[in-house]
Amino acid sequence: MNARYAAQNPTAAEGWTLRSVTAPSPLFGANGLRTGPDGRIYIAQVTGSQISALDPATGALETVSAKGGDIIAPDDVAFADDGTLFATEVMDGRVSAREPSGRTRVLRDDLPCANGITVDRGRLFVGECRDGGRLMELPLDGGEPRILLENLPSPNAMEVGPDGLLYYPLMTANEIWRIDPSGGEPQRVAADLGVPDAVKFDTDGFIVSTQVASGQVLRIDPRTGEKTVLAQLNPGLDNLTFVGDRLFASNFTGEITEIGRDGQTSALLPGGLNWPLDLTVSDGRLYVADGTYFYRVGPDGALETVGMLFSPGYPGFLRGVVAVGGDEFVVTTSGGQVARYRPGAGETDFLATDFDQLYGVDVAGDGSIVFAELGTGRVLRLDDGRVETLASGLRQPVGVAIDADGAPLVSESGAGRVVRVSSGAVDTVIDGLQRPQGLHVRDNRLYIVDAGAKELVEFDLGTKARSTIATGLPVGPPPGVEPKPLKGMPPFSGPQGPFAGITSGPDGTLFVSADGDGSVLAVSRG
Repeated sequence: MNARYAAQNPTAAEGWTLRSVTAPSPLFGANGLRTGPDGRIYIAQVTGSQISALDPATGALETVSAKGGDIIAPDDVAFADDGTLFATEVMDGRVSAREPSGRTRVLRDDLPCANGITVDRGRLFVGECRDGGRLMELPLDGGEPRILLENLPSPNAMEVGPDGLLYYPLMTANEIWRIDPSGGEPQRVAADLGVPDAVKFDTDGFIVSTQVASGQVLRIDPRTGEKTVLAQLNPGLDNLTFVGDRLFASNFTGEITEIGRDGQTSALLPGGLNWPLDLTVSDGRLYVADGTYFYRVGPDGALETVGMLFSPGYPGFLRGVVAVGGDEFVVTTSGGQVARYRPGAGETDFLATDFDQLYGVDVAGDGSIVFAELGTGRVLRLDDGRVETLASGLRQPVGVAIDADGAPLVSESGAGRVVRVSSGAVDTVIDGLQRPQGLHVRDNRLYIVDAGAKELVEFDLGTKARSTIATGLPVGPPPGVEPKPLKGMPPFSGPQGPFAGITSGPDGTLFVSADGDGSVLAVSRG
C-alpha cells in the first residue's frame, strides 16, 4: 500500500538490475491525528503537505488534501460540527479551513509556528509551538484572535477536558497545564514527563498524552497528576486519537499504532522513511539521512535508528551526509550547519554555522569539506576551521562529489547541469538535465540522480559517454505536482526541501534515495 506517490514503473537499462532495499512509505511521516465525523483517522503530514484519512476498520487510506494543494505543511487538524476541517500550517504560520465541499480558505496567516488546534462547542483554539508561543481563541470568521496566554515554552496539541478547561502540553517545560477558556489563571497539572506534545481525554475523563522524547503514552489523572504508562513505543511520538474506545498514536516515522487496554500494541500502519535525503556507506553498511532520523539499513531492509531529533548529541535536521570513519560522519543540516557527528558516542562538533540552506557534502582526500549552499548559490570549502568560497552565482547548487583529481563536481539543479569547480573556474561537465540532485563518483564515472526526469544517469568522466541506467524512478514530486516551499520550523529545522541522494557499496551497487515514495533503491550491473 502506498498512498503518497502515483504508481510508477521503475526500470533498469539493459545490463543493469533494480530492486527495492527498503519498502515505500505509506505517508510522509505522521503528525497531528483527529477522528473525523466519518469515524476515520485524519493524519496531518508536515513534510508531505498532505492530509490523509485512514479507515481503522480496513486500513484503507485516502488522500484528503494532497501535496501541491492549498494546505501547506499541516501539523494538526480539528473538526467543526458541520464537518469543516481546520488545519494548522506550521511553516507558514497559518490556520486554514477546508469545507466539506473541498473549498479551502485561510483564516489567519500571522500565527508563527501555529501547531496545536482543537474545537470545543463551536470555539476554535490554536497554539504556537515556539518559545514565547501564544495560546488563543480564533474566531471562525478569521477575526482578531483572543489571546489566552503568551510567552509559553512551546505549547503543542491541546484539548478541552470534561471539566470545560483547556489542557495543553508545554514541550520545553516538560509539563501539562490547563486554563479556563473564558479566562483566569493557568494551573499546572503534571510535570517531569517525557516531553509531552499532545493531550486527549479517554472516556473516563483521564488525560492521555504522547511523549515525544521517551516514546511513552501516559494516562494522567487530571485531579492528582498521577501517571500510568499505557505503552512504551519508539521515541518520536507526535499525537493520538480515540475511535470509540480504541486508542491510536502517531510517530514521526508515519507509523500509526493501536494501544489496547491491556497495553498490547499493534501497527495499524507501518512507519518508514519520511524523505529520504542523502546516503552514505560506512564499514559496508548503508546509512540514510532522513531529516529528524538517521538510520542504518539492516540486511533485511529494516531501518535501524542510529539517532533522532531527541537523542543525545543529534546535530539537527540532517540533509547531507558522508562517512569519514566507523562512527563518524560529516553532515549538513537544514539549520545551516556543517558538523562532525558521532552517533555512537552521542556527540556532535559543529564546524561551521549560519549558512543558507545547505545540501550535499563531500570530503576531499586532504580532509577538506566541500558543501553546497542553495540559498546563496555558493560552493564552499571548509579546511582547518576556515571557510572559503569556491564558486558563487550558481543556480540552486545541491549535490557535491569529489572527482579523481580532487576537484568538486556540483549539481546545479536550477540550471540542469553538473559543473566542475577548479581554481576559481566553473566548467560544465554535463548539461541537458532537468533537475539534477545527488551526485556520486566511482571508477571515474559520475552518477547523477535527475529528479526532474526521474532518471539515474551514468557519465564517463574520461570518454564523456553518457547513458541512462534507470528510468521512472519515484524521485521528486509526482508528475504534474508542483510542491509549495517548506519554510522550516525554528528551532527544530530551517527550510526543508527534497534531495535525492546517491552512494555506492563496496561491490559497486548504487543506492538511490527515492524520496518520492519514501524508499531506497539499489541499482547494480548484471
